[in-house]
Amino acid sequence: MVDTPAVIVDQVSKKYKIFSSNRARFLEFLHPFKKKYHQEFWALRDISFQIPHGQTYGLIGRNGSGKSTLLQIIAGVLQPTGGLIKIHGRISALLELGAGFNPNFTGRDNVTLSGVISGLSKDEIEEKLPSIIEFSELGEFVEQPVRTYSSGMYVRLAFSAAIHVEPDILIVDEALAVGDVRFQRKCFRKFEQFRKEGKTIFLVTHDTNAIVRHCDSAILMEEGRMINMGHAKDIVNHYVEIVNTPEKPVTSSSAQKSKTATKEFAHIGYESTPVDSENTPLAQFFAEKPTGDCCAQRKSYNHHEHRYGTKKAEIFDYCLVCKDEFDPVVVTSHEPLEIYVKVFFHEAVDFPIYGLTVKRLDGVEVYGSNSWFEEVSVQSPKSGEFVIFKISLEMSLIQGDYFFSLGIAEKQEDFEIVALDRRYDLVHLKVHQTNRVFGIVDLDADFFEYRTLS
Repeated sequence: MVDTPAVIVDQVSKKYKIFSSNRARFLEFLHPFKKKYHQEFWALRDISFQIPHGQTYGLIGRNGSGKSTLLQIIAGVLQPTGGLIKIHGRISALLELGAGFNPNFTGRDNVTLSGVISGLSKDEIEEKLPSIIEFSELGEFVEQPVRTYSSGMYVRLAFSAAIHVEPDILIVDEALAVGDVRFQRKCFRKFEQFRKEGKTIFLVTHDTNAIVRHCDSAILMEEGRMINMGHAKDIVNHYVEIVNTPEKPVTSSSAQKSKTATKEFAHIGYESTPVDSENTPLAQFFAEKPTGDCCAQRKSYNHHEHRYGTKKAEIFDYCLVCKDEFDPVVVTSHEPLEIYVKVFFHEAVDFPIYGLTVKRLDGVEVYGSNSWFEEVSVQSPKSGEFVIFKISLEMSLIQGDYFFSLGIAEKQEDFEIVALDRRYDLVHLKVHQTNRVFGIVDLDADFFEYRTLS
């Protein structure tokens, strides 16, 4: 069983017939020569992948990409038009809100029905009911019809029922998005328990941090096709690229192109510019005019960066300054850090936006902001101009490795944000700390003790 994949999806496709009206549907049904009165819509096309036992996979993609259709086929709710699905193990699915429960039944009755469908005996269901009700925290409301539940109450009951049938494979489709934060945290703790027990989890969510934090691998879908599959962090980067370039959807071929884009963003080198030998490295940075991408010359440069954009403007160089140290690779927590970024504009840009994102080593975002959010007044660069912008921050992070992403975008008249040059995980910086704290950031808390009068 362990050597056999938990889920095998082989060339799965799903087609729907779209009729303009009920009359058209009726005419097609009665036509003696089978004339078509419908249009074909392919929700899925030739999807193939395998999921090993004990792995947590994320499924990500824009709305309408086919994620929910695929999960319903895997769960057995829908039948594919073509292809083959093989499931090895008991599967339990928490699909979109409203699926699976009868609104006129009570919560208890729906849990019982769900257990029967999952293959549990009556005695097993009775044995598990107290635990299901306790986990859902519904109390006496479990005796009320489900139609009276709020969306949060529904999710509590549905998730509790799904995990207590002891599945080998658990599918969760966006449903947790409507639960409160405390219950989401409770559910993700259950996910971690399932992972340690060697169960397989298939998670669908638009929360990229949840994909990075909880998934071993991920699948990216676009317009009914699987366009990428791999490490969760890499797939999230690809997804972010897609949602930020709506005018040109990314395909699997352009995904490969984005991985090697650094070589395509102009050649390396500086124009010969006289620099006073007594100048500081920072002064030299300001004086030099690069003719292409020089970021790879920096000691903190990450060769595995993810880069994309229209190339209307390009980040040609950057430098870090921490106290008196130029181009450091290690900084101490709570020291001030200055990031200087040199951008060349191939075309005029009316409203540029300069941005920064900081991530942990596992890809979880720690901080992000940009000049637009911070309401910084910026000029409108002309074609052929260089702009150097500076980001100043205090390194309040605890000890560890962090990746800094830098970007330049353009806000258009319709408020659409277009990525010009986004360089994800461009900078790899290590943070050293001298005090003993834990977590993600050092909030520099003060502790006081007050003695009461006896």
